[in-house]
Amino acid sequence: MSLGVALFLLVNLVVALVAAARGPTPADRMLTALLFGSTGVGVLALLAHAMGMPALVDVALTLALLAAIVGIAFARRAWHGKTPND
Repeated sequence: MSLGVALFLLVNLVVALVAAARGPTPADRMLTALLFGSTGVGVLALLAHAMGMPALVDVALTLALLAAIVGIAFARRAWHGKTPND
């Protein structure tokens, strides 16, 4: 069951990749990147459960943290309209 759901989420990621390639604005691409992060966390958590590898949960939590930081950085840059070097 868990592997089937993980496969469905991976198919979802492929569709998101196509959407990211077509995204007309940077915000669309950023939302797709956040989808990659959250879906990746779900896939890793399901695989950790299905395969009995608790280390994958640590990887999933790290991915969730990185995705949140990227989202915050994008929002801050978009809000202020500046690059980090300005």
